[in-house]
Amino acid sequence: MRRQRGFTLIEIVVAFALLALGLTLLLGTLSGASRQLRQAGDAGQAALHAQSLLAERSDALLQPGQLDGSFEQGRYRWHLAVTPWQEPQARAAAADPFAARLLHLRLDVRWGDGGPQQQLQVNSLRLVLPTAADGVRP
Repeated sequence: MRRQRGFTLIEIVVAFALLALGLTLLLGTLSGASRQLRQAGDAGQAALHAQSLLAERSDALLQPGQLDGSFEQGRYRWHLAVTPWQEPQARAAAADPFAARLLHLRLDVRWGDGGPQQQLQVNSLRLVLPTAADGVRP
């Protein structure tokens, strides 16, 4: 009679341990990828909100000041600061009140806890032309 040989208990335990280790590494990689995908989706949504805010509020962007608000029932919070643009190396010269001027827009959009991966900052310049309310050039 021939004796049948099978796996020992030690071999089976080692095989299951290797399988468990491989599955643990695979699940860790998948959860990291899903977290990065969610963060990218949130950042993309924040960029769309920022773009629409700058397009919708073009009238409010013509005056220096600050505005705050939120999107999606407070999930995304934004802060907009509009200041006159100062040329870094410009000399102080007499300003023409009828000349076009530049305004610096800084829009901060935050979501979640507002950590470094949960915030978006948009900087832009807008050209503001003088209006009839500013007076008429003689």
